[in-house]
Amino acid sequence: MPESKILIVDDDTDFVFFTKTVLEQNGYKVVSAGTGNQGMTMLARENPQLVILDVIMSSVLDGFTMSRRMAEDPAFKDIPVIMVTSIANTDYSTLFSADESANINAFLTKPIKPEDLIGKIKELLSKKENK
Repeated sequence: MPESKILIVDDDTDFVFFTKTVLEQNGYKVVSAGTGNQGMTMLARENPQLVILDVIMSSVLDGFTMSRRMAEDPAFKDIPVIMVTSIANTDYSTLFSADESANINAFLTKPIKPEDLIGKIKELLSKKENK
């Protein structure tokens, strides 16, 4: 199986560096962007198999806006999305689980344990392959 490409969309350069390092050590190819708009450009250019998306970037809920844009586009609607946030005690999965337009497959809270991230990525990519 060819290596999977993952797009990280987050304005926190430390998080991007850490996450990219963990993913590359586990055999993934990684590309990144710092805003939702940049993320959409990278999505079209790089064709990743999975997206890790921050909730708040250049604007509040920038990540949700990007996930909705992905869901509305037939070229991107089937790409799994892991939404991440550093806001403690915020259960976005409850707030947005009824919103099918967001197309979010998992929520993780920063800081993310490497094994939790890798486990979730493997789970989502496996589900995508088995469709």
